[in-house]
This record gives sequence, structure tokens and C-alpha cells, in this order.
Amino acid sequence: MRVLEGSFSKPTKPVALVASRFNSLVVDRLVEGARDGLVRHGLSDEDIVLLKVPGAWEIGAVARRCVDSMKYSAVIALGCVIRGDTPHFDQVVSGVTRALGQLSYEANIPVVFAVLTTEDLEQAEQRAGGKAGNKGWDAALSAMELCDLYRKIESA
Repeated sequence: MRVLEGSFSKPTKPVALVASRFNSLVVDRLVEGARDGLVRHGLSDEDIVLLKVPGAWEIGAVARRCVDSMKYSAVIALGCVIRGDTPHFDQVVSGVTRALGQLSYEANIPVVFAVLTTEDLEQAEQRAGGKAGNKGWDAALSAMELCDLYRKIESA
């Protein structure tokens, strides 16, 4: 049996980080985690493009444009939606999840989801550098591994 598996080799094009400005206290930590993961695995700051959007809702549309531009090896979506007292949380989470999920299936490059959806700020902080690690870091490593795996699939 032949096994294909990605490694943490440097992608051939820049990596796009699409990050929400809303809940920046948390999202900025996710961005830093993603950047740190990419840099520690061989990318330079010139290999990383940060695209800031107003909120989580807009991440999907900008991620789509990044994919369509063919300028990037991967797109990493970074955001944070914290439940409030209205159904707005459910609508935003559903919309961004649907948009990024569909894009991930259609794209020829990895689209990695690191949009936190939490009940409160404490849960979000735990996932952005607290006890639960940094999901931005995790997303960066997933993106690198998938870039390499996609290359291997194409050349197999």
C-alpha cells in the first residue's frame, strides 16, 4: 500500500491569513499564533499576507477572492464569534461555516478553518494561547501539511 502524507515543507506561494477585526483581543492572538507557526516552520514574514476584515461574516467572501486570485498556497481563516443574548451568534456561525466549508471543497488549495465559536470570552481566550493552546498555530501547521499533501496528490 502506498501512503501519501503531508509534511511541514515551505509552500511555494505566500499563505493568506484572513482575520476578523471584531473580537480583536482574541483574534490578534490567533494571528500571532498562526504567524509564529508558519515562521518556525520555514516561512518568512514576506511569505505571509494578513488580510483584515470587519467581522467573521466577511471572512468567507475574502477567502474566496484569495483562492480565486491563485496567488496563495493556502488560506487560513481566523476569527472569533462569542455567543450573546440574541440569535445573531447562530446566524454568523452558520454563515461563515457554510461559506468556508463550501470553499474548502471547491478550492484547489487548502482552506483552513480557525474561527472560534465559544460561549464566552474565557473559552475564547483559552483557545487563543491559553490552556487549550492556540488554534491559530494549529491551523498554520494544518495548512502547511495540506499544501504538501496536495502537491503530492497532484504528482502521484
